[in-house]
Amino acid sequence: MIQVRRAEERYRDNDTDAGIESLHAFSFGPHYDPDNLRFGALIACNEERLAPGAGFDEHPHRDTEIVTWVVEGELTHRDSTGNGTTVRPGDLQRLSSAGGVRHVERNDADRPLRFVQMWLTPDAVGGDPSYEVVRGIADGTPYAVPGAGAMLHVRRLADGERTAVPDAARAYVHVVRGGVRIGAERLDAGDAARITDADGLELRGVAEAECLIWEMGPEPSHG
Repeated sequence: MIQVRRAEERYRDNDTDAGIESLHAFSFGPHYDPDNLRFGALIACNEERLAPGAGFDEHPHRDTEIVTWVVEGELTHRDSTGNGTTVRPGDLQRLSSAGGVRHVERNDADRPLRFVQMWLTPDAVGGDPSYEVVRGIADGTPYAVPGAGAMLHVRRLADGERTAVPDAARAYVHVVRGGVRIGAERLDAGDAARITDADGLELRGVAEAECLIWEMGPEPSHG
């Protein structure tokens, strides 16, 4: 089964004075929707746009796997375990908040920043936080988040190019840029497909496209 969610359906949080625009795919903050809390382990897929000098002040997380993909600009990350990093397009950042961590996310550059941040529920709670940045992920290279039983695939497609959707209990496709077709559906930037029991599906580029695809098992036992 394929359920398509359009970009315009996302919950919008704008703080114009602070230079922040946020688009949420799942129930988030004041936008409570009991029918849209999660898909598999995935509980958030946020598109964030920060103007130069804008950012999120120090705030806490716990028992969440936080994966960030920078689309354009540079993301400055600092956290309470001593990590301080600049994350650029093509880099993937993972923060396992475990028993608790605080972090800051900012655009300290002189041009706009856009990134996609995804939160997953871990299979076990507590423990020590961990952090990783993978520089320049190549097309098709999977990135495992074993704590959540999930795998992220980055796929870049030319017009007419095809790529398989992983066969999985749950697959989540988020179009970062461009456009693709999956079956009879066209997905454009910001659109997403939530796929249950994916089997033999593929994406076809209809314009030069970049997609993030989560490969997940059944609903996790925690969270």
